[in-house]
Amino acid sequence: MTSDSDSRALGAFLKARRAQLTPRECGLPEADSGRRVAGLRREEVAGLAAISVDYYTRLEQGRVRASVPVLSTLARALRLDEDQQRYLYELAGRADARPRRRRPAERVRPPMRRLLDQLTQSPALVLGKRLDVLAWNPAAVALYTDFAALPANRRNYLRLVFTHPEVRRLHRNWDHDAREAVAALRMEAAADPDDPELAQLVGELSLQDPDFLTWWAEHRVNSASYGTKHYRHRLVGDLTLDCDTWAGPDGSGQRLMILTAEPGSPSHDALRILASWHAGQPAADRAE
Repeated sequence: MTSDSDSRALGAFLKARRAQLTPRECGLPEADSGRRVAGLRREEVAGLAAISVDYYTRLEQGRVRASVPVLSTLARALRLDEDQQRYLYELAGRADARPRRRRPAERVRPPMRRLLDQLTQSPALVLGKRLDVLAWNPAAVALYTDFAALPANRRNYLRLVFTHPEVRRLHRNWDHDAREAVAALRMEAAADPDDPELAQLVGELSLQDPDFLTWWAEHRVNSASYGTKHYRHRLVGDLTLDCDTWAGPDGSGQRLMILTAEPGSPSHDALRILASWHAGQPAADRAE
């Protein structure tokens, strides 16, 4: 069963998604010069999904639960990608009928911590639920900030990107990186929409940053596990780094994020310089 909050979130997602599409993208005529809404009308989405306008309206209003066949047709009608489809099914309570396992405590496994200690020149973080920074290595301190100097409840990757001046300035393409981080958090929110700490984080950032509020309302989702980061470090200048993320094997939802550079490149040399300045400092986690 879906909760009232799930139903409202599903309706908000449907409205946000149809506002992002144009009639042309969906093979519909654009001759109507009197169009008053951005994107598709409810009538157009209902027609594309072969359901009644009344039924679709009730879906957006959270007054009816969608069946799996309806979700399938809506996914096609709204041109949802793989991540968006999974998010749609999560909100509708149809993604997985198996009982959820009890979530493990947010503590880093010893092998993961040893791995952090052994990554001497590549910045690495362990991210937990809500993108909390659970552990880091000295190279990550050299690149980002001194995580140990922050209160444990402030060590959150998304919060740092939006509210920490040094981390925010580090991102050369801040708008892109911040928006992708919001989309990653949106993906997690579908799995546990009633998480009070998540609600607190979203509420805090919504009040502090209008960009976050706008991007959160878009309902974009993203589960990409690799990409490229473009940084401008105050000490070593521009860096272009490959960012790869691996899910932990224990089902905790924790992920290891590692940043690397092409050997022999200026970015690789810059990472070696940064790492040498912070060599000998042990990795740490939030419990210490």
